[in-house]
Amino acid sequence: MRHVGILLSAGKGKRMGTDTPKQYMDLLGKPVIYYSLKTMQESFLSEIIMVVSKDDIDYVKKEIVDNYSFNKVTKIVAGGAERSDSVYLGLKEIENPSDVYVYIHDGARPMLTREHVLNLKEDVECFGTAVLGVTSKDTVKLIDEDGFVRATPKRDYVVNVQTPQVFVASDILNAYEAFLKDEGAFVTDDASVMECYGNLPVHITKGSYTNIKLTTPEDFLIAEKLIKEV
Repeated sequence: MRHVGILLSAGKGKRMGTDTPKQYMDLLGKPVIYYSLKTMQESFLSEIIMVVSKDDIDYVKKEIVDNYSFNKVTKIVAGGAERSDSVYLGLKEIENPSDVYVYIHDGARPMLTREHVLNLKEDVECFGTAVLGVTSKDTVKLIDEDGFVRATPKRDYVVNVQTPQVFVASDILNAYEAFLKDEGAFVTDDASVMECYGNLPVHITKGSYTNIKLTTPEDFLIAEKLIKEV
């Protein structure tokens, strides 16, 4: 089995409040996406497929891939309107998908580490799926449409999922094809696609609370501090 990464970088990051997509914003002198791409480049992954906005393909190739010599990036492809469309387009680029473990990662998570990737490799080879996650630090309430609490799940079993999310490429590709045919269906991550349309249960691999997604300006301050401490 080969190990292939898909790095998603087609989002606009509207909640950040800037014209520049957050994955290309400056973070301690380098674009946000540089950090996770560097970890993937230095890992056991044999290749990386980047999925970016059509208008950003030339920029990504010249200013990021070529500028930082990320030679494991074999393809830079245009993404779709939604995250799910972009994942599907990336998956379609994988040759012999039944022989590949695919690591799907969001470019706005710069704190990906070598340990994350190694732990995912171990679990996906054992269980067939592996998704980074951490148990919730907060008490979670399930509410109804009127805002009243209906249940309080035990915190030990409530997990905040992260990326990378790892699957056999053919398994998640088939699940995505079924999902995309289901008009009106909505998902927010790849694990949900596998849960609803796939052939395997999703296994949670222990992540870390530092593997944050940059969504607001405050997240950048946290990421800067974390990077300086490494």
